Amino acid sequence: MTAVDTASAPEAAIPDPALVETLSPVLAGKELRKKELFDLVVERSGRKKKDVKPIVEAMLAVLGDAFSEHREMQLPPLGKLKVQRGKELGDGRALVLKLRQKSAVLNAADTPKDPVATAAE
Repeated sequence: MTAVDTASAPEAAIPDPALVETLSPVLAGKELRKKELFDLVVERSGRKKKDVKPIVEAMLAVLGDAFSEHREMQLPPLGKLKVQRGKELGDGRALVLKLRQKSAVLNAADTPKDPVATAAE
């Protein structure tokens, strides 16, 4: 066996360690129901429930139609919604959505003082 001269061999390049950002797992929280949605919109807008309910119902119907058409939606401050894929089931449809928000926390300071009046303009 012959000896190998390793003194002149180039050293292997060792990459610098890099921080890999990963998404943190999302724990399932309390589900937002339609009744609670009405109450939150009433509280935030300062309007009466009888005035808010038909508007929220109409908005949910429009969003449902847009999802069924696989339309991409740009809805600040909620964010950008996109249907990634869908599957027809026996009792309806299952959609996988992607929601991209500018910030993780939506605070009340970013929303208009009277969202119903702003939407009417």
